[in-house]
Amino acid sequence: TSFFLRMLTILSPFSSAPIAITCFTRGLDIRKEKADVLCPGGCPLEEFSVYGNIVYASVSSICGAAVHRGVISNSGGPVRVYSLPGRENYSSVDANGIQSQMLSRWSASFTVTKGKSSTQEATGQAVSTAHPPTGKRLKKTPEKKTGNKDCKADIAFLIDGSFNIGQRRFNLQKNFVGKVALMLGIGTEGPHVGLVQASEHPKIEFYLKNFTSAKDVLFAIKEVGFRGGNSNTGKALKHTAQKFFTVDAGVRKGIPKVVVVFIDGWPSDDIEEAGIVAREFGVNVFIVSVAKPIPEELGMVQDVTFVDKAVCRNNGFFSYHMPNWFGTTKYVKPLVQKLCTHEQMMCSKTCYNSVNIAFLIDGSSSVGDSNFRLMLEFVSNIAKTFEISDIGAKIAAVQFTYDQRTEFSFTDYSTKEDVLAVIRNIRYMSGGTATGDAISFTVRNVFGPIRESPNKNFLVIVTDGQSYDDVQGPAAAAHDAGITIFSVGVAWAPLDDLKDMASKPKESHAFFTREFTGLEPIVSDVIRGICRDFLESQQ
Repeated sequence: TSFFLRMLTILSPFSSAPIAITCFTRGLDIRKEKADVLCPGGCPLEEFSVYGNIVYASVSSICGAAVHRGVISNSGGPVRVYSLPGRENYSSVDANGIQSQMLSRWSASFTVTKGKSSTQEATGQAVSTAHPPTGKRLKKTPEKKTGNKDCKADIAFLIDGSFNIGQRRFNLQKNFVGKVALMLGIGTEGPHVGLVQASEHPKIEFYLKNFTSAKDVLFAIKEVGFRGGNSNTGKALKHTAQKFFTVDAGVRKGIPKVVVVFIDGWPSDDIEEAGIVAREFGVNVFIVSVAKPIPEELGMVQDVTFVDKAVCRNNGFFSYHMPNWFGTTKYVKPLVQKLCTHEQMMCSKTCYNSVNIAFLIDGSSSVGDSNFRLMLEFVSNIAKTFEISDIGAKIAAVQFTYDQRTEFSFTDYSTKEDVLAVIRNIRYMSGGTATGDAISFTVRNVFGPIRESPNKNFLVIVTDGQSYDDVQGPAAAAHDAGITIFSVGVAWAPLDDLKDMASKPKESHAFFTREFTGLEPIVSDVIRGICRDFLESQQ
């Protein structure tokens, strides 16, 4: 039995402090005729499973039933639960923002009334009955685990809750998912996980933002009830891609989105289309298949190659097979290692989070201070479009005259705010124009140290005049080093120089404007060009 249920048996039904439960605790988890419980606040109303009205089937969420009946609001509070015998049918009623569901028969029921008020806060944690030794004050410090920082990922576990798997194997599946969640190293700065159950209709059991500690996640996984019905995995995968990975639900910027789909046997619907939708949303689909269909069952499978068609890439990395649900411990670590290998997460790579962009800014005397500010504005407007983070896009800047000065390199700043602040504060140098030397300097000193980066490399050159040295040789060397160059010329910059520096096709990589104010409309052209080149490089 869980820690929570042990606590219920230790405490008398009406001890002074009600027992804190989670949004997902059901009536059947309370093995007593009467109990005082404490519901947490902020449970997502649409996620409550509630069957009946006034009298609820014991498979219903206690807190959901309490909100439905008007005993508490969604900010939580104390509730008294009374166990009742089962019924032949439970009605469906819409009340207080919750639509309860019909159920034809269930073996046990409960009802709820207002509980005793208590000063204790609802935390969704079971309370401990241990008393501190007398004379000693225990300090309560809420523990915020940072988690495994080397495994930043937002992960949805999509579990099979169909009649295909059955109650016993469903519990073994939950056990396996719990072990994976534990080994991942969940924490505020590590991986975040949520859970979706696939059955007749998909149900998001909990979101990424709901729990940031492994203990809470394990507790929530244990609380998930078996739903039954067909294994409409395609429907559930599509629902997860569209509804689970939202900013409101806790998705973090620049961090790979991953869905791990567990399939026991085969899906009852089309999973290929769902895989396409997931890829469009930048979600990496992993499929863990357990117990392949036996020859007699193959006729029932819509598409024998469903795994290859649904995964992020059909390269072997995104599919994982286990022969059955028994003795799965040895499969935990290899799966966790895959989920933490970010450079392989091809589907979360977009032009906004997988590029290194260096800006080469002309600081020669002909520019002048106010025009130099317009150049910096141009650089800022391009930079701010990208998802800058330690595992996302990276920005660097070099200012040049006859000399070169690295204003900041790719590894100096890992947030957009910091990058934009440092661009604003770049001081104008003033001097001559040696663009060729500046290109060589940037390739060597700025791109050199990040040679191993999985991101695609871009160099945006902004200049207002003729270079005193050769630009063609240094630009060709940059192209050979895998750096795509966009050249942007203003005022006296010769078109030949711009074309000599730009990558091919020249007409989409070289830009010119007579006035510095004309830089503004070029911003979107450069961004579009970077995204176009990035996509082509991924094909």
